[in-house]
Amino acid sequence: MSSTNIKRLFAKYVSLNIIGMIGLSCYILADTFFVARGIGSDGLTALNLAIPIYSFLNGIGLMIGMGGATRFSISKSKDVFTQSVYYVIIAACVFWTLGIFSKPISCIMGADSQTLEYTSVYLRTFLSFSPMFLFNNCIICFVRNDGNPRLPMVAMLVGSCANIVFDYIFIFPCNMGMFGAALATGFAPVISILMLSSHFVRRKNTFSFIKQRVKFKSLADISTLGISSLITEFSSGIVMIVFNSSILNIAGNIGVAAYGVIANIALVVIAVFNGISQGVQPIISTSYGSGSKRNAKSALIYGIITSVLIAAVVYIITFVFAKPIVGVFNRDSDIRLAEMAENGLRMYFTAFIFMGINILCATFFSSVDKPKNAFIISALRGFVVIIPVVFILASVFGINGIWMSMTVSECIVLLFVIVMMHRTFL
Repeated sequence: MSSTNIKRLFAKYVSLNIIGMIGLSCYILADTFFVARGIGSDGLTALNLAIPIYSFLNGIGLMIGMGGATRFSISKSKDVFTQSVYYVIIAACVFWTLGIFSKPISCIMGADSQTLEYTSVYLRTFLSFSPMFLFNNCIICFVRNDGNPRLPMVAMLVGSCANIVFDYIFIFPCNMGMFGAALATGFAPVISILMLSSHFVRRKNTFSFIKQRVKFKSLADISTLGISSLITEFSSGIVMIVFNSSILNIAGNIGVAAYGVIANIALVVIAVFNGISQGVQPIISTSYGSGSKRNAKSALIYGIITSVLIAAVVYIITFVFAKPIVGVFNRDSDIRLAEMAENGLRMYFTAFIFMGINILCATFFSSVDKPKNAFIISALRGFVVIIPVVFILASVFGINGIWMSMTVSECIVLLFVIVMMHRTFL
């Protein structure tokens, strides 16, 4: 592939994936908006306590999808999709079982007497749809890597729009509360899967399910290549748990509600970075598989430039419009919630300049079959750095320390990334 083709492919895959991932992230953002407007701060707090479990579920789906699709792009093995489907079934059984224990899990996540019922209902409902969430994330990655990036974008957008419509219907006219919010979220991947099925019906696919036994070596390979995607999502859940715990001690439920506004808007921005990284993944994997390291490096550079520019634009917008953004989620016009969330937005979002580069570089290492480096970056982001930084800064600077901890930790991780990139074979 020439450099011109790389630019064209980059623009096509990345733009479509950014749009699609924004649609996917709006599953939870729509819930946040309608729960905030229809139920209030207790519902918003409960939703924020439940979201880490959603992040784990989403992360497992992306690990299977990204790992399997990456191996498919590099080797073109027809067994990979079958083993990925088996992996989805195994994971779905685990998450479906967890839904039975939604109340004790809610207590572990920090729910109290005010938020326990809301949290457990939301968890139990969306975990019953775990097979659909997992398979949707898996098939999206395979269809995109099979030369059809437009269909996943359309499927994710249609699913997201359906979620928004169902959120409104279930929460307001039907008055179904948190159950309605979770039910609307669960319907979204079902609709997305139906859209993606056209890739098979029209026989545009070069992969298919083959009757064979589970190969645990193949499952391990998928896990290894997709681990950075898992930890990226898993880290979101870990960060939210740590943040929720620290904020509860400092500012109580109202502080968690304020963080819920920040975290859920942040999920959309992170989805943009994931869209960039998932968009360049097929280009990098295919270039690497064909021996064109220069093209793989070019795709990485384009990705870094794009992520930095987007991060800068997002920060300017949120800094200027923090007050009206928070107001959308503040039904009761709570002054404390507004002040904390506005200040938090302006401080927390400084992390995105560094975060986008870190996410992209972790995906890059997975795409060139260097999962160890990808794992190190993702682990540093996910828990190794962020957890001690949160506790240290919270103890010294209180709530402002919590808001700044993400920026500090992502900056530290970037230093490690620079060293790894300097030492790589590219």
